Amino acid sequence: MPYDFHTHTFLSDGDLSPIELIRRALVNGYDAIAITDHASPSTIERVVDEVRRDCDMATLEWGIRALPGVELTHCPAASIAHLAAWARRIGASVVVVHGETLVEPVEEGTNRAAVRCPDVDILAHPGLVTAEEAGIAAESGVFLEITCRKGHCLTNGHVARLAKEAGARLLVNTDAHSPSDLLTDGFARRVAIGAGLTEEEADVVLRDNAQALLKRILRG
Repeated sequence: MPYDFHTHTFLSDGDLSPIELIRRALVNGYDAIAITDHASPSTIERVVDEVRRDCDMATLEWGIRALPGVELTHCPAASIAHLAAWARRIGASVVVVHGETLVEPVEEGTNRAAVRCPDVDILAHPGLVTAEEAGIAAESGVFLEITCRKGHCLTNGHVARLAKEAGARLLVNTDAHSPSDLLTDGFARRVAIGAGLTEEEADVVLRDNAQALLKRILRG
């Protein structure tokens, strides 16, 4: 069953409300979904509070693991640790950092700040992540993302290779903005293998790594 720890709703730039995106994920067979709308100092409290309400209801009524979170997006690299800790304090179960993708002008140093931060779970679409940064991620437990998102996916092979060399853990996430972006098991596997993973490595990423992150989140 798919696990997806990076999605967006109309609370930032997605198409659906949190509750509708969760419902569509449930119908797609998802076991768990994190709603991680883009956030910055001006929006972080509102986004976490509003997402948390829908996630709590969906988990209670439908049984899916719906997790409230944020994606810290285009924030100064020096602010990442502060903002991630703030998100945790106000109820974010999942903290994603918008990495140094090739297709957006993300501040240099964002990847490094994210992998060094104990309150960050996932460095999303990290672009030309360095071997050193991948090594820090392996030590800190920050997951590196193989993304299904167009543009951001241009460096999936590079990310997968450096993560394997460093021993950093990978995840496949959608970065979904609309219901058509949601995963199926088969598509997630094709994305993982397309990034250069073997069948066995894809199993680890799609099942073992996702379950390990979910367990960590649920432990709090």
